[in-house]
Formats: sequence, structure tokens, C-alpha cells
Amino acid sequence: MKEIKAIIRTDRLSVVLRALHKMPDVPGVTVSVVRGFGRRYPPEGGELMFDEVHMTKVEIVVPSAVANDVVSTIERAAHSGNMGDGNIFVIPVEQAVKIRSGQRDGEAL
Repeated sequence: MKEIKAIIRTDRLSVVLRALHKMPDVPGVTVSVVRGFGRRYPPEGGELMFDEVHMTKVEIVVPSAVANDVVSTIERAAHSGNMGDGNIFVIPVEQAVKIRSGQRDGEAL
């Protein structure tokens, strides 16, 4: 299993969710409003600055076999071509437990 975390522009969330909804192996998505500090590259001769940015974080745990497809889908849907489109991270998941039923790992998704 893999956890996919994508930090995306808030205005691209609906496009990303529509694209993920079309994928049969995506069991569910967690969405959070996040804020952080991003680099702003100054005009020539200026000083590098860090500005506070408000973004959206999308988190999904999927079977390893579909992780690359999910990453590609998010990448295409979140892309605007502008600076600050975001990042996608893929992290191995060692265990998953569905609290209600006790199902484990792949069955818990």
C-alpha cells in the first residue's frame, strides 16, 4: 500500500477530485486546508523571500499497484503551469486497520 499526499492549489481541488472519482481503485480521499511558507524568487538583485501560502492537501491510501496511476491523475488535474502548482509525495504504508470492522491492510481500504 502507498499513501499519496498532494499539496495543490485550492482552486484545482474540484478538478482533482473529479479525476480521482473516475478511478475505480481509489477508496476515498481526505482533504485538508493547509498553510505553509513557499519561496518567492525576487527580481534580479532582490533578496529571496518566504511568503505564507494557503493550499489544499489531498491524502489517499491505495494499493501499490495503482499508486503511479493515481499520482499521474493528480499531476494532470492539478497542473496549471504556474509557479506554486504544488507537490506530490508517495509514502509506503506498513499497516492499515478499519476500526469498525477490524479489517486489515488491503481489506481496510
